[in-house]
Amino acid sequence: MSNVLESLEQRLQEALGTTVIGMQPVVRALTIAVVARGHVLLQGAPGLGKTLLAKSFAAALGGTFKRVQGTSDLMPADITGVHVFDAERGDFVFRRGPVFADVLLVDEINRAGPKTQSALLEAMEERQVTVDRENYALPRDFLVIATQNPRDFEGTYPLPESQLDRFMLRVDLGYPEREDELAVLARYGEADAHARPHVGQVLTGEMLEAARAAAARVHVAPELAHYILDLAAASRSHAHVSLGLSTRGALALLRAARIVAGMRGSPFVTPDDVKAVLPLVVPHRLMLAPEAVLEGVTEQAVAHRLLEQTAVPR
Repeated sequence: MSNVLESLEQRLQEALGTTVIGMQPVVRALTIAVVARGHVLLQGAPGLGKTLLAKSFAAALGGTFKRVQGTSDLMPADITGVHVFDAERGDFVFRRGPVFADVLLVDEINRAGPKTQSALLEAMEERQVTVDRENYALPRDFLVIATQNPRDFEGTYPLPESQLDRFMLRVDLGYPEREDELAVLARYGEADAHARPHVGQVLTGEMLEAARAAAARVHVAPELAHYILDLAAASRSHAHVSLGLSTRGALALLRAARIVAGMRGSPFVTPDDVKAVLPLVVPHRLMLAPEAVLEGVTEQAVAHRLLEQTAVPR
């Protein structure tokens, strides 16, 4: 059980380590997401290697990769596709948009307007899109990796609560350590990083299914499920929070904890597994009260406080 999940992460770490440097925690988060069939939101300043990471990750999965650049004039049809008239056939033909990919990178998603952002809601939740009242299925392992700039950047639109809740994980990226940045300069100082060959496929569909089956066998005790619900309830009643953790968020917390437990070789989930993934799953789902924002309270601080205030089952 544990060997499958451990080896899957190890394969990804080794493969992506050839192109991105110092991003082991991010690769671990992506591993959790792909096993759980969830989506990932990367938050950080431009120029930290998010696009290169997403391209390399798609290559490691062996899937198709498409990229969408978020801009204020981006329209929903630019993502989902549009019907065009085919003169030879004398009929309208659907031209698929970039959403029909195994890995879709939406770069600077919060620079797109709310109407365009909402075009991804159905795709992320149901893995299908509806265009002109027709449904089109997406790949079974469809994965969205979106990047967003910090909300105080110019020209950004805050993501709606319903879309934030569809991202299983959010990873906050900071500047790399000096040693890692020196390694980046040494590796890519004489050539364009994106011009270099990407990693080859290291995972197969059979490996992913085996990892998912192994994660499903990790036991979750009733006390642990109650602990997760206690954390959710605490977030909903917190003085600094106007909208707490949803049921979808509680499920994401459980699934992520299950995968992390399997990665370390445990047959059951412990509270420490929940604590390990909570900073990835919970903060972006918390909508702070206006007075909390004025006081400088952050979602991460509230999430940390939830762990401190919620009793841990024995």
